[in-house]
Amino acid sequence: MPRLPVLNRRAFGAVSALSAAAAFAPALVRGQADEAALGRVTIAVGGQGVLYHLPLVLADQLGYFRAEGLDVTIRDLPAGALALQAVQEGTADVCAGAFEHTLRQQARGQAFRSFVVLGRAPQLALGVSLRAVPSYKDLGDLQGRRIGVSSVGSSTHMAASLVLGRAGLGPREVIFVSVGSGVGAMNALRSGQVHALCHADPLMTLLEQKADTRIVADMRSLKSAQEAFGGAMPAGCLYAPQAFLQKQPAQAQALANGIVHALKWLQTAAPADLAKAVPTGYLMGDRGLYLAAFSRVRETYSPNGSMPEDGPATALRVLPRAHAELADFKADLARTYTNDFVRKARQKFTL
Repeated sequence: MPRLPVLNRRAFGAVSALSAAAAFAPALVRGQADEAALGRVTIAVGGQGVLYHLPLVLADQLGYFRAEGLDVTIRDLPAGALALQAVQEGTADVCAGAFEHTLRQQARGQAFRSFVVLGRAPQLALGVSLRAVPSYKDLGDLQGRRIGVSSVGSSTHMAASLVLGRAGLGPREVIFVSVGSGVGAMNALRSGQVHALCHADPLMTLLEQKADTRIVADMRSLKSAQEAFGGAMPAGCLYAPQAFLQKQPAQAQALANGIVHALKWLQTAAPADLAKAVPTGYLMGDRGLYLAAFSRVRETYSPNGSMPEDGPATALRVLPRAHAELADFKADLARTYTNDFVRKARQKFTL
């Protein structure tokens, strides 16, 4: 049977050019004063074009950060672990990524804290290429196979490890391969570089609908995430070193305001509004597919930016299943997040 061709880079190249978002800013943004009273903040993010990070994209595109007096620069990197690394190295101030990183860094003696939540479910799915594994029946068939994740150490890696672990496959019984985001991740699966892929939408919806891919584990709804993790699992958030929150509280507040404003916009936005608000490249050449993927995950966005009450405890309970070194770690959960900035933002936007 002939192999499917690798996705055309001309058709989907814009998916990887995620840092060009400012070119699509609406007239409202361009009409605002260029002077940002609170200065510049650099946010590192892994795969800005995936729906996981949509509230960040909207806060930027709709001018909500600028309206708060911030000049925000977004550094788009292939994976969340690399975004965290950028903050650790000092090339970014804040990270947009998975809440679980705050726990893992605390275990390593580094103080990071989430200060506004984007999503309350991971929005991830594990898909198997039926061309690469034509006899696939269950997760056990992935033993010894190559599993694509955005990068080793990212939330995609954690989710895949958890799903496979529940099926009895230990971390050494599969081979995890870092494939990044966008076109690279999709081509890795379609070309046979990996046999399965754990990633976010709209990538997984595209592969499910336009390639010979079967979704075998789905965490893209509140119900499925609850079943997988046994509680509310906070996912995307803005988190930063504790030192940043202490030294730059006004900037942190402005960032929280921008995200909460975007979350409020999302609650009533029509699909057509969303299609106009995001950069054209994020639609991946198929507006209908993008909006279908958005509809699937829409309920998982945080309604107001607050940390779910049982979220940190759920994350702490789940992480050792994927990271055995955390099995005996006694976390101080209160130091991994704060709702202080979100409370003020919710008052400002009556949310």
